[in-house]
Amino acid sequence: MLREVSTQYGRTPGGFIWTIIQPLGMIMFLSLGFQLMLRQPALGTSFLLFYASGYLFFSLFNRLSNAVSRSIKFSSALLKFPVVTWVDSLFARFFVNALMGILTGILLLTWILLTVENQGPIDFAPVAVAIGLSLLLGLAVGTFNCALMGVFPIWAVVWDILTRPLMIASGVLYLYEGLPDIAQKVLWYNPLIHITAIARTAFYSTYPAAFVNIWYVVYVSLVVLLIGLILMRRYALVILND
Repeated sequence: MLREVSTQYGRTPGGFIWTIIQPLGMIMFLSLGFQLMLRQPALGTSFLLFYASGYLFFSLFNRLSNAVSRSIKFSSALLKFPVVTWVDSLFARFFVNALMGILTGILLLTWILLTVENQGPIDFAPVAVAIGLSLLLGLAVGTFNCALMGVFPIWAVVWDILTRPLMIASGVLYLYEGLPDIAQKVLWYNPLIHITAIARTAFYSTYPAAFVNIWYVVYVSLVVLLIGLILMRRYALVILND
């Protein structure tokens, strides 16, 4: 974990500051861009809060899945020591990036809430649930991709292409309820759209998010994680020796 921190945040000037600037820049870009086209966001009156309440949780998942999926490649030199295993590498990257992602989200949301007027009370329970689901899903997808990318390197390119529209398909820019029926039926199976909806119920007390199924997200995450761990256990040595 110390190696992870020093490598990610110790090589560039500013270190952790860039971790905050990147999501802040994306939120500002979305807010300013849509504010020019729309009179008001789908919920509330603040474009900044609406997009932050979706993007930060999507970003947490995306950050974790990408970091964990490259854990073996990142720690390949360290894994030559018998005392260090692929489990150490995988969970070290997960914990460091999870802590940094949560801290970044807390700082940005605190700043945004202090600048937004007429903001109602916040329900912290959905925030905790959304964070937990983002962590679990990010670990699951990252572990699964770590195995596939190790065995089939081309999978990294395929995954990158498949997930380019993922932010659009995850309810960051809109509400699920505003979509046509056919789109709702398809996107319901995306676990991330459930997570972003749960997160928004914390900041908008009038938003019911009736379509959300927390257990669906948990079951999908656990199944993907189990498959990923089985693959890693089976092919870890193969991946390390390539």
